[in-house]
Amino acid sequence: MKRVLIISPYFPPSNTADMQRVRTSLPYFKQYGWEAEVVCVDERHANMVQDELLLQSLPPGQVIYKVSALPIKWTSKIGFGSLGFRSFWFYLRKVNSLLRKSKYDLIYFSTTQFPVCALGAYWRNKFGIPYVIDMQDPWYSDYYRSKPKGERPPKFKTVYGLHKKLEATAMKRVSGLISVSGSYIDELKERHTTLNNVPSATITFGAFEPDNQIADDNKGNFPALLQKGFKNIVYIGRGGADMQTAITPVFEALKSGLANQPELFGKLKFYFIGTSYAPEGTGTATIMPLATQFGLENQVIEVTNRISYYHTLLTLQQADALFIPGSSDPRYTASKIYSYLLAQKPLLAIFNNNSNTVKVLNDCTQNAAILTFEDDAAHLTNAVYQTLIKWAEGTFVPVNLTENFEAYSAKNLTQKQTELFNEAIKYLEATNTND
Repeated sequence: MKRVLIISPYFPPSNTADMQRVRTSLPYFKQYGWEAEVVCVDERHANMVQDELLLQSLPPGQVIYKVSALPIKWTSKIGFGSLGFRSFWFYLRKVNSLLRKSKYDLIYFSTTQFPVCALGAYWRNKFGIPYVIDMQDPWYSDYYRSKPKGERPPKFKTVYGLHKKLEATAMKRVSGLISVSGSYIDELKERHTTLNNVPSATITFGAFEPDNQIADDNKGNFPALLQKGFKNIVYIGRGGADMQTAITPVFEALKSGLANQPELFGKLKFYFIGTSYAPEGTGTATIMPLATQFGLENQVIEVTNRISYYHTLLTLQQADALFIPGSSDPRYTASKIYSYLLAQKPLLAIFNNNSNTVKVLNDCTQNAAILTFEDDAAHLTNAVYQTLIKWAEGTFVPVNLTENFEAYSAKNLTQKQTELFNEAIKYLEATNTND
């Protein structure tokens, strides 16, 4: 049995998107010849919504090591508020101790707290251990470089330069790459030619069916968020300006319906929940301003505060229908897509046609309304209108999952991760031989 040490700063009970791959893979690693241990940051330092029920999904006896982190109230003042920076020194010290005492075959970074990934190069040099990085998002971006100083994050130049340097350090010695989007790996290879021969794999997040049972078993613990007497259509996830391309045709269709058949379309209520990552009560609405432009204040509700993971699953189950807007960024992968599919509710999804989420939806579903940005604007709005009129009339056809859905299960995708692990070990061995 090989051993992998997983670096995941956020981990249950912290409710974050970037720990979900690790959480849903842990029950299956042993089936594929790998024993996994996790090093995370103590949740007291995470500054995120906590969901104790997430702990129920972990395998019994799972080995978890917790490290500390610098207080965000100190580090944020100098532009280093991310957990990756705050926990860097503590990870270095803890993992050094583990690697001295025990033998591990691989280190696996699965996080969007990318600064800690640079430690992989240090551990490879010091202990000769290969490491794999899971690129769930791009590490750094040129987005703010062309923006006026007033629109840039605090200490932008310093933090940007440091991220650039840390990425180069991490990629120079990495033995394997995993990503939710092939374009992330392509971009890395353009920046770092040393990656051309490094094993890589595009692996989406997986569907984890046990979560729905946990949500149902604890439904009495969560307040109802949806209003009775309406046809409730729900989206739970981040908002942002990049989502407005997908949301606009829905609001156009809803506005048209209210003008033509106000009593019928007045039965529809759209919910956008958990749209901000900001601490509770401090999030900025990004959907309601658009709804206001269309005069839809009575039909649209935005809740910027994030809700717990299992509250999310239960709310999806309680909805009449679900809506998933995609980003205007073609690289965007909706990791939450499987929670929506497992709810098996009527579904409307609008994505950039180059997003790999479109392929997942087409492969795995029947009866879903799957639309893309490449559609003519008038055609897109009309297609949405036809879906909304059916829902307003009470015609809800649930999504059927095809046999292809199994290919996207957490179990199957965990196997793909372990296959990449094995390739990474071979790559390091070959590299050492060539050296």
